[in-house]
Amino acid sequence: MSKADYYELLGASKNADERELKSAFRKMAMKHHPDRNPDDAGAEAKFKEINEAYEVLKDPQKRAAYDQYGHAAFEQGGGGFGGGAGGFSDIFEDIFGEMMGGGAGRRGGGARSSGRERGADLRYNMEVSLEDAFNGKSAEISVPTAVGCETCSGSGAKPGSSPVTCNTCGGVGRVRASQGFFSVERTCPECQGRGEVISDPCSDCHGQGRVTKERTLSVDIPAGIEDGVRIRLGGEGEAGARGGPPGDLYIFLSIKSHEFFQRDGADLFCKIPISMATAALGGQFEVACLDSTKSRVKVPEGTQTGKQFRLRGKGMPIMRSSDFGDLYIQVVTETPQNLSKRQRELLEEFEEISSKENNPESEGFFKRMKSFLDSLAD
Repeated sequence: MSKADYYELLGASKNADERELKSAFRKMAMKHHPDRNPDDAGAEAKFKEINEAYEVLKDPQKRAAYDQYGHAAFEQGGGGFGGGAGGFSDIFEDIFGEMMGGGAGRRGGGARSSGRERGADLRYNMEVSLEDAFNGKSAEISVPTAVGCETCSGSGAKPGSSPVTCNTCGGVGRVRASQGFFSVERTCPECQGRGEVISDPCSDCHGQGRVTKERTLSVDIPAGIEDGVRIRLGGEGEAGARGGPPGDLYIFLSIKSHEFFQRDGADLFCKIPISMATAALGGQFEVACLDSTKSRVKVPEGTQTGKQFRLRGKGMPIMRSSDFGDLYIQVVTETPQNLSKRQRELLEEFEEISSKENNPESEGFFKRMKSFLDSLAD
């Protein structure tokens, strides 16, 4: 069964800002929380769906990927999203915590209580040529990122030792404080919500469970990729703290400008200069295409500057399709320069014997211009 649209789950529009998303999430989460719907067997599943939707849409990079590809953006290596059905007080804790200066809220609370934090998502800007975008390619990139510490196996503790339970929160990762009529939970200031502390940290990672290294990754660029597309590599982001799950790596692609072709979607455009004689008498020329073939373009007699010729199927491949765009050739008539004496004489002679039938466009334009000037004088 197909998954429900994240925006519909939250009851929010696709143009909703961060504040509107958060408000919509709270409203739907309270409405469908299992504690408030004990007789509804599907409440827990609905609540998890709502949490999953908000986890994606509140993150700008994940939201951008979802807006472009939908659920397909998270189908491979996604790792899933948190947000199980916790106690009903969890949602109010976030609301009241902000009202009373709690600040930290519940962000990442599920991971911190086990001492493991998900790694950050990373962004990599990659530029490819138009030829590579046409053919597709496999490229290797080097990304400096945090990886799990091999010395302590990501635990952050010195080999032979282990993290110990936090005395302040008793391993829960949160402490409760009474404020007026409310009892509010906040992140434990001693262990930062992890529930445990490291008394003897690893000398290589200094208790973080990760170190910074440069990683080499292979990226598959599909044929027909467009400028601005983001490619998500699930689990290839920054390693999580103390053995936590890694984040994702987002590849932001841009296409280099080309010497001959301009691109608009799957179509290509190319301006080609032709001589005045070819434009007047007709002729032909060959065009090199990105598929390594040549196409012949026939220029009819009397072709004007700006005339376009369409070469079907000679544009860019369309992603997830066997179809191709078109190539549009626009001719520009080149005015002769550096004329010899004889060439000048011939052109002057041609001008003398020319009639309005030879230049109907300019003849009509100046006639209309004269009528316009006459009307201003009246």
